[in-house]
Formats: sequence, structure tokens, C-alpha cells
Amino acid sequence: MARSDEPPRYIVVDGPIGVGKTTLAKRLAESLQAELVLERPEHNPFLERFYRDPQNAALPAQLFFLLERARSAQALRQSDLFKPVRVADFMLEKDRLFAELTLDGHELRLYEQIYATLALDAPAPDLVVYLQAPVDVLLERITRRAVAYELSIGRTYLERVVDAYARFFHYYERGPLLIVNATSIDLAADDASYGDLLARVLSTRRGRQYYNPGEIRAL
Repeated sequence: MARSDEPPRYIVVDGPIGVGKTTLAKRLAESLQAELVLERPEHNPFLERFYRDPQNAALPAQLFFLLERARSAQALRQSDLFKPVRVADFMLEKDRLFAELTLDGHELRLYEQIYATLALDAPAPDLVVYLQAPVDVLLERITRRAVAYELSIGRTYLERVVDAYARFFHYYERGPLLIVNATSIDLAADDASYGDLLARVLSTRRGRQYYNPGEIRAL
């Protein structure tokens, strides 16, 4: 973990589906010449089935993600965190967030047993960047990028995801948190807004801060 007077060396970007977390993580990694750690949901063979039939496919989809995130956590722990800067587009804690959202009671108990057995201990990020946007914006972006398995995502499910993220980060206190209003930012093409956001990322050292284009305030 970085000292309080240093720029963050382990940055996590997270937020609901379609908000732009992978796009931002890639740009940050390029700007900072950092190692990029991606979730790669397209590698989950159960995800497309989950979006079509969540009741029957939630458990295998969630367990696949859990095992992949456990491998990532182990790799981070075993590597030298004081050498490279790292940028990830997911945080381990969100695995339980989605498990609670998608699994029934029996499945969740099984999931919790497996989670406990894995004894996950991911390093705490020096900074979490939480991207927010309204459901209508997320649905429009999901439609525009036209990833086949995402096109069946319904409004009700996405609303539940957005609410779950909001509740999780309302209580998040593990480290510095930058909450970004990504509604009107084109993270892929708007270089001016990205440059301003990059400066905010590098200057965030403690507490909870809020970023809107051209404005920032701290609690």
C-alpha cells in the first residue's frame, strides 16, 4: 500500500454494468504505465446462461467468478506490491455483493462455505474509484456496445445492481474512495474530462470524495 504522501499504487475501478469501469481502468493503466488486472466476464462460460435463466444459472456463474477472483487475490498477495502500479476493474468484495443479489438461501449458504474455505485475503486498494450513472444511461450504453450476452439484461435486475452498489459504498470505509458521476463523461473519447479525472485520482489520498465534471468536494 502507498504511503499517505504518495500517489495510489493499487487502484480499483468499480461500478455497475455498463458504467465504463473497464474503459477507465485501461486508460488509467496506460497513463500510469501500470499493470492492468481485468475481470474478463466474457471468460465466464455460465454468464450468458445466467442472463437468460438467472434462477438456474446463478450459482455456477457466481462460483466461477469467485474462483477467478480468488486466483487474482492470491497473485496480488504473492507479488511485490511495492514495485508496479496496478489498476483493476473489480474489487473482491463485490463478489459477495452479487452473490447476495442473485442466489437463493440454500445457494448462498453453499457459496459462503466455499468463500470461507478459500480464506480470501486480497490487499486493500490504495484508492477505489466508484463510477455511478442512472439506469437509463447504463441501459443505453449496454445497447450501444452490443455485447450479445448483455442484451438480455433487464431494467429490474440492473436497478437491483445499482441499488446494491449504492448500499455497499455507502458503508465502505476500507480506504480512500472517489465517487464519480459518470453520467455525462465519455471515458473513451473525452480527453479533457479524462485528464481532469486522472488528476483527481492521483490527488485523492484519504476519506470520501465526490467528482463531477469540473467540480469536487470532500466530506
